[in-house]
Amino acid sequence: MTQPRGTGGRSAAGSGLAPVLRALLRCPVTGEELFDAVGPDGAPVLLSPGAGLAYPVRDGVPVLLAHEAAPHRAQD
Repeated sequence: MTQPRGTGGRSAAGSGLAPVLRALLRCPVTGEELFDAVGPDGAPVLLSPGAGLAYPVRDGVPVLLAHEAAPHRAQD
């Protein structure tokens, strides 16, 4: 079995999600793959580069609601 990209076989960004479950998550706006990251406050987030959004992970649960996501600008 292959490991999901970006997780290195570990749980996603400290979220506690199993890698196989994490690999199934997609951006609800674009349908694209989400990438593990850490927000400016140090909390785990899931990034959607195409939508320009950072979805929060609260208590190990990804909040995949567009109105809960923070704007995210790709680094140049």
